[in-house]
Parts: sequence; structure tokens; C-alpha cells
Amino acid sequence: MPLAVRIHEPGGPNALRCDQVPLPEPGPGEVLVRHVAIGVNFIDTYHRTGLYPLPSLPHALGVEAVGVVEVLGRGVEGFLPGDRVAYAGGVPGAYAEYRTVAAERLVHVPEGIDDARAAAVLLRGMTVEYLVQRCVRIEPGMPVLVHAAAGGVGLLLCQWLAHLGAEVIGTVGNEAKARIALANGCTHVIVYTRDDFVAKVRALTGGQGVPVAFDSVGKATVRGSLCSLTRRGTLVCFGNASGKPDPIDVLDLGHYGSVYVTRPRLADYIGTRPELLASAQAVFSAVRAGWLIPHIGAVYPLTEAAEAHRALEARGITGSTVMLV
Repeated sequence: MPLAVRIHEPGGPNALRCDQVPLPEPGPGEVLVRHVAIGVNFIDTYHRTGLYPLPSLPHALGVEAVGVVEVLGRGVEGFLPGDRVAYAGGVPGAYAEYRTVAAERLVHVPEGIDDARAAAVLLRGMTVEYLVQRCVRIEPGMPVLVHAAAGGVGLLLCQWLAHLGAEVIGTVGNEAKARIALANGCTHVIVYTRDDFVAKVRALTGGQGVPVAFDSVGKATVRGSLCSLTRRGTLVCFGNASGKPDPIDVLDLGHYGSVYVTRPRLADYIGTRPELLASAQAVFSAVRAGWLIPHIGAVYPLTEAAEAHRALEARGITGSTVMLV
């Protein structure tokens, strides 16, 4: 029987169990995919802890994988057995050797991008694509703040912003990560464990602040991000790596300079098949063009998913984490 890594109740990394499960059969409009590489994302830890509740228990984690089409369900068109495919987002369940996926949520993986890189870039890359191209408007020369600039999303975000001509100000936890961030699009890097990032941002922008701040850290940084904005600036809060942010009084937005706050989700930007295909194509095209470079910081076997979670939450990994099946 195939392996799936599931939780039976919310908890820490030890809640992840390797279970034997029946081989799923694809229903109408579905495809049976044999997984080869699985992306490990911070949202997986939110599902594990119960911050983002799962629809039922026990339940497998994971929202991103690359694999091979094994069996087509009735009515599926556009795919053939043996095709290399990937998916990202939707109901968790990617931590498994096999999975049935709705054909409309699958995309083909182009030649020239190997399985591990595809698993490292699709969800993160589509997140970056909608953040910089559809969530806010980025202008050449615009100073932009990016937290966790050396993380899996952070590196791609800095690369894409630099490609658009932005002046990227990144925050990182140590000097080693600072060097990596500088090599991947950052113009300036602030080591937040040593320096006050709000004061540094103000100094770097002549006291004006940044028009846009991308915050995936959450609780530890949101207030500082608000204080780093220029008048009528926008805080894009798209993650909670340090925990759920404290509530923001809407009246405070005026005190910060008539600023805007948004909490976008990938699901709302790839909700239709045309949106999904356009976003995935933009990401894969950027990778093939060579200016978007996924960095794989750690690789684990599927059976060591708990170790992958421990390392991810300890923020000891630079770049993306991938599990191989």
C-alpha cells in the first residue's frame, strides 16, 4: 500500500505519521499522479498546528507536488499517462506517494526544469507573481521592503522585484543570509537581529519610508512594517511565520499615514484555470529565461517530513525545502 504522511490530531512535528493508505482511484475529471518531488511550505506547518484547520482527520499535509500521470479519470482531456505535471494550492494532501488531483488544477512541467526545481518554484513562484504583478503596482526605482528575504519565497520575491527595477530592502536573521539576499536582488539588507529595521528603512529612504512592504513573518514584524511605510503606502501581509499578527484597529491606518493593508491568498489569484495557467506559465518562463532562480536549501525523503518541519520552523534553511519520494 502507498505511503502518506498524515496528522491524526494537530500538534508539533511529532504529529506527522507515516501511514499506509489504499491506492486512490481517479474519479471523473481526476488524474492519478505518482509523486516524485513535494514542496514543503510554511502553510504546511499552519495546517499541522491547526492554525488553518483541515477538513477532516486523519489528513495528509502538503499543497504542492510534481509527479507523473498514471491513470486518467473519465472525461479528462489534455493529459496522457507519463506526462510530467505539477500542482500547487487547494486542499492539502501532497505528502503522499500517490494522489488523485482534479485535472483542471494540474499544469505541465516544461522540459529543462527538473522535478526538484519545479517543486521548489511553482507555489512560491506563483505567490511572487501575483504579489508583484497583480496585488500591487511596482515601479522602476521604487524602494520596497521584503521580510525574510533569504527564505524560499523571499529569494524569488527579491529576484522578481529586482527584475522589475525596484530598489529592494531585505531583512534577514544573520550575515550569511544577508550575503545570499544581496546576491539575489537585494540592494540593501538589514540584519533584524542586530539593527532596528524601521530606523534603517527610514534612513535608507531619506525618512520617507517605502511605498510597499511585503511581510510574510507576521506577528513579530507587522507593526514595524506599518511604521516603515510612506504616506498612502501598502502593507502586503501574506504569511505568519512568527505567529498570527495582533489585530489592527482600522483607525490606526490613518495615524500611520492613510496606509493600506491587504492579506492576499494565492487561491484568490489562481481561482480559475486561465488564471492558473497564466501564472504558472509566467513562473516557468522566468525560470527558463534564467532570471528567476529557485534555490533548494534542503532535501529530505518523504519519510522525514517531521525533520523538514523542524528545520523550517527553526528558520535554519535558506531557500526552498523539497521532499523526494
